[in-house]
Amino acid sequence: MDRKQNLTALLFTGPFIVAYLVIFIYPTIQLVHLSFTDAPLIGPGAWIGFKNYIRLWNDGQMWKSTFNTFYFVLLTVIPTTIIGLALALMVNRLSGWFQSIILACFFLPYILPVSVVILIWQWVLDTQFGIAQPIISYFTGKPVAVFRDRYWAMPMVAFITIWWTNGFNLLLFIAGLRNISQDYYDAAALDGAGRFKQFVYITLPLIWPVTALVLTIQLILQLKIFDQVYLLTQGGPANATYVMVQYIYKQAFQLNKGGYAATVSLALFALIVVLSVLQYQVLRSRGQK
Repeated sequence: MDRKQNLTALLFTGPFIVAYLVIFIYPTIQLVHLSFTDAPLIGPGAWIGFKNYIRLWNDGQMWKSTFNTFYFVLLTVIPTTIIGLALALMVNRLSGWFQSIILACFFLPYILPVSVVILIWQWVLDTQFGIAQPIISYFTGKPVAVFRDRYWAMPMVAFITIWWTNGFNLLLFIAGLRNISQDYYDAAALDGAGRFKQFVYITLPLIWPVTALVLTIQLILQLKIFDQVYLLTQGGPANATYVMVQYIYKQAFQLNKGGYAATVSLALFALIVVLSVLQYQVLRSRGQK
């Protein structure tokens, strides 16, 4: 009987295991091997040991792209989580078809392809015809070409990213809020607790696992930022928005340095794994206290 169960389990899990080995494990092993060579993007290369890693450590442009990536993470991860939770709290108080319409409106940008999002915001922020320029001019005194200004570029890319992706966070928080029993709030109201105390002592602790998940997902996604930056600013102006994935793209597809691009990719992979696991464990341990 046990043998039959094992064969059945293998039959169902076998295709996934094979696909996982072929699609993920084997390319990862090849990537590690490639990082120790001077190979071009396509074709073999000579073994050079740790030279790529030494170059990586002393690469000023690499450190600049790393700083910009962390700056973008700082501008997006926590703000989009807070905004998503705030919107979920408001939408959750609605009911019926009106709630469904509002939820759909917030989620609609998330299903748009990045090219459409970029076109929308290039039009909105255009210096001559952009409908957002009067607002910007009110604070600056003149229209600003935000994607060509080193101080405006990264915050604006972060703002667009939050607008584009926040619908997904909203859905996660809505799901978490709906799993909280109304009995907790009724009991707290009977004890005289107002809405703020109910949020601090009931909603926040019970929604914390979802919050930790959202923060972790956002950290992973934003560390891999590329599309918006490449289409809006191409890394400029003056490398102010030049991020790690764009640096990998440049080394691999523009300079044809596959070995060094593999090294940078592994550095980014290690960074994502370490930071996401560390953050999730810290947040989970806090939620268990």
